[in-house]
Amino acid sequence: MRIQLKKKFMKTTLNDGNVHDFLNAVENETRKKDAFKVLELMQAETGQEPKMWGDSIVGFGQYHYKYDSGREGDFLIVGFSPRKTFLSVYIMPGFDKYKDLMENLGKYKTGKACLNIKKLEDVDEQVLGKLIRESYQYMENKYNK
Repeated sequence: MRIQLKKKFMKTTLNDGNVHDFLNAVENETRKKDAFKVLELMQAETGQEPKMWGDSIVGFGQYHYKYDSGREGDFLIVGFSPRKTFLSVYIMPGFDKYKDLMENLGKYKTGKACLNIKKLEDVDEQVLGKLIRESYQYMENKYNK
């Protein structure tokens, strides 16, 4: 008996979606306003143009990864998504190497590589900008040299 395994495809892939149309469709006005501020902040800190990744993530830059298992792909370097309850900011190296910045950032919650902010006014935007810049530079140096 032969078993055929289906190859799993990553849903969050780069596409030609319109970033401004996506952000303008955000219903929560505070989250929409915050999203446009983070858009400007990420453009300034990365020097990159925003691109849509999947249906709901705005990303900046791209890197190629390859796991020991052989799985490989491409993903955004930094990005964000205006979710229902949070503005999620994606910092791909995680937060362990940025302890000083995290202590001074303000009010937030984190996952492995996800910084969840209820309102942008809850955090220090200069510290957030530095976190974005440093994590972007780290990923560029690690993957895109």
